[in-house]
Amino acid sequence: MLTILLVRSGLTEYDCQGRIQGTLDVPLSGEGRQQATATAEELAARGATIDALYAGPCLGAQQTAEVLANKLKLKPKTLKTLHNLDQGLWQGMLFDDVKSKQPKVFRQWQERPDTVCPPEGETVREATDRLKAAIAKLTKKHKSGTIALVLSQPLASVLRCMLQAGGQPPTLCQSACVGKPLWEPIELASAI
Repeated sequence: MLTILLVRSGLTEYDCQGRIQGTLDVPLSGEGRQQATATAEELAARGATIDALYAGPCLGAQQTAEVLANKLKLKPKTLKTLHNLDQGLWQGMLFDDVKSKQPKVFRQWQERPDTVCPPEGETVREATDRLKAAIAKLTKKHKSGTIALVLSQPLASVLRCMLQAGGQPPTLCQSACVGKPLWEPIELASAI
């Protein structure tokens, strides 16, 4: 049985500013670096056995993966298909600006993100299809054991919903994940 250790990247500077990050390369904030270090230390203390470590190509996911790799003696591999949800023209904007300029769309985006596509962006369905293809390739390569995937938010929530039966619609802002664990194991045999 294959287990995916889903690791949400630490907070970035954009998360701290309340901005929509999408596929933009934004470094971890000081708090994000602390989150990555705490996650690595917690996994090491639990004696986590990870066979492979994969990360999305954005800077926050890469920096989080590097911290994990150093602590857990792993070599991170970048998968371009694990890039964050493309938020199109909303990338870089403050959540509050989108909310004030397009209140109805913003509310729908928060309540039913699968029904909204930011201008020139990617739908949750497109991201889910991309993730399904990536997971299919990984499950061919890794039949059992544990692989860690470091993903930015909201892509981490999209993957979580995709893999867990009865998953809730994904949360599209990092602030909704504050206080939640940065990692969780998902067993594929029971999730698919």
